[in-house]
Amino acid sequence: MEQKVSGASLKRQLTFWVIVLVVFIGFLYLFSTILLPFIAGMAVAYFLDPVADRLERIGLSRLMATVVILVSFVLVFALALTIVIPIIINQFNDFIQQIPAYVQQMQQLVAKAQTMVLPDWIRNQLGAIKDNFSSIMSDGLSFVGGLFAQIWSSGKALVNIISLLVVTPVVAFYILLDWDRMIAKVDDWIPRDHVATVRQIATEVNQAIAGFIRGQGSLCIILGIYYGVGLSLVGLNFGLLIGLFTGMISFIPYVGSLVGLILAVGVALVQFWPDYLWVGLTLAVFFTGQFLEGNVLQPKLVGESVGLHPVWLMFALFAFGALFGFVGLLVAVPAAAACGVLVRFALSRYLQSDLYYGRSEAGKARRAKAGKPENN
Repeated sequence: MEQKVSGASLKRQLTFWVIVLVVFIGFLYLFSTILLPFIAGMAVAYFLDPVADRLERIGLSRLMATVVILVSFVLVFALALTIVIPIIINQFNDFIQQIPAYVQQMQQLVAKAQTMVLPDWIRNQLGAIKDNFSSIMSDGLSFVGGLFAQIWSSGKALVNIISLLVVTPVVAFYILLDWDRMIAKVDDWIPRDHVATVRQIATEVNQAIAGFIRGQGSLCIILGIYYGVGLSLVGLNFGLLIGLFTGMISFIPYVGSLVGLILAVGVALVQFWPDYLWVGLTLAVFFTGQFLEGNVLQPKLVGESVGLHPVWLMFALFAFGALFGFVGLLVAVPAAAACGVLVRFALSRYLQSDLYYGRSEAGKARRAKAGKPENN
């Protein structure tokens, strides 16, 4: 049964959560230079915790389940590092070198098509359009190059690659091993008068974060593999790179799939034109991927549990990335999910409080009409 919430109580709760938010932001700001391997380890442990629980249910101890999971994870990661990563790096280097030639060939294709399709008033503006397109491409490449340089330099400032590869599995091992004990210990610290409310909030936060990190993370991996293999089978240049990149950024609503589609179709037009069949097959890979994502993967892996509006998600990614760099990008989604749950909780408490209904007799009448109880 919903209870009346006094204005003073609501103010205390809001003050507490604001203090928690300030402390969290201050912690990220002060220790952002060393947090990457720890946050990565926590994310790995959180992602793999359901697997450990299933292994426990079939008879393994928590220690053995943790060892089996992390050994398997490290083997898969090492295999990817030795086989897939070098291919992607080579394709990325070749792609960067080929971009000016691709842009020039694309402009030539547009110039050939303009006499057949475009009206005179657009053809008269094509010179300015080409100049603007070249300028946009140059700015875009500079931004992408600067972004990769920032990530690389920040990564080197945080920890070197060797320590990252060593610390992350160690952190993931101990957190995965002690996950249930840590949750139980934190639960013991909650004030008993508020334990039900805090558990409810924690459950909703966990559902939102798990829906995104586990569900959306699995979806991104599946889509990356699908696009990479599909585009490679089509014979598209840099198909594996474009496919994996598209899958990895698919967690950004609309942006990920649109960027991947533009890259793939642009390369396909330059590579295959005027062979429409292969351009069509490239489009078919993306359209079937979008169908699988929207009708099969998204409902089964993510569902409705995330509760993150696309605009709020993109704002969180940009804001945390600007404030805390690469660490901020890792923290942005869980923090956005938690903030969304807390804001919805605060709004529901406000709608039960006398700040909303008022303390006057008229306010009591409005509360009685709404069917809200008067007891604290």
